[in-house]
Amino acid sequence: MRRAHEERADALTAEHRERRRRGEKHPVEDFLFTYYPFSPARLRRWHPGWEVAYDAAADPGPGDGTVGDVHDGVRSWYLDRSGDTAPTDSASRTGAPHRGTSMLRRADVDRYLAERAGALGFMARLLRSSSLRERRPNLACFGLHEWAMVYRLPEGAQRHEDLPLRLGREQTDAVVERERLVCSHVDAFRFFTPEAVPRNAMAPTRETQVRRDNPACLHVGMDLYKWAMKLVPLVPSDLVLDCFEHARATRVLDMEASPYDVRPLGYGTVPIETADGKAEYQRRQRELAAGADELRERILAHVEPLAALLPAAR
Repeated sequence: MRRAHEERADALTAEHRERRRRGEKHPVEDFLFTYYPFSPARLRRWHPGWEVAYDAAADPGPGDGTVGDVHDGVRSWYLDRSGDTAPTDSASRTGAPHRGTSMLRRADVDRYLAERAGALGFMARLLRSSSLRERRPNLACFGLHEWAMVYRLPEGAQRHEDLPLRLGREQTDAVVERERLVCSHVDAFRFFTPEAVPRNAMAPTRETQVRRDNPACLHVGMDLYKWAMKLVPLVPSDLVLDCFEHARATRVLDMEASPYDVRPLGYGTVPIETADGKAEYQRRQRELAAGADELRERILAHVEPLAALLPAAR
């Protein structure tokens, strides 16, 4: 399981690591490494989930060239205790059937509940409230948050300065002025230009996030990767990588529907300023929202039993 995870993570981050080595940037593919504070090395670390204990001897030791979270025989956010459920090293080498005492390692749930109770409670509430089971999706945003981030900016001042605006400056601004902005995601809204802020139908904040996050919002779906990483080691690594892959696929629509021209990078265009473009955006948005909801429910299956133990939940 560990090796399969590491190989999968290495494959998913190989191109980013190579670009970084060459000093290059990619506005679509590198987004998950610049917007979220998680390195390829951290993504590569294997975690079985809080329900599973494993042989501590299997963790990388000093001098093996692996950048990990094991120091002086202790793994961060894990607890060791002796057990009798794994073969001894000698038995593993010889194939002998006898078993011996090993040190079992599992996530330190008590410490997580004690030190990160507030964060765990918030994430559990946010994930549950933004599920399709709890909230009707809003499919009327059409990815206009990216347009609002460049509204009335001077030429070359946009975040992706190497990408041209597909419609040019004046027509891009005209789209923002013609359409209705209904962005409910606080971390997208905070990048709006000052001129775009009053055009939005609401002013989302961190305090209102639990009751505003839209199950169909692209950024809400991408954020599942963030929450899964923050919930490590409670959630298993295969789920984290599934969230990463979903976020990467979502970023493609995010940029294809943006005001930027990403065709030179090999992507298509979703012209949300047209009726056909809006229909295409909603079709893909529905598909992504369904995939995000499956991931959300998998995360909640791991953390809701623990969140129920918090004092505020009793």
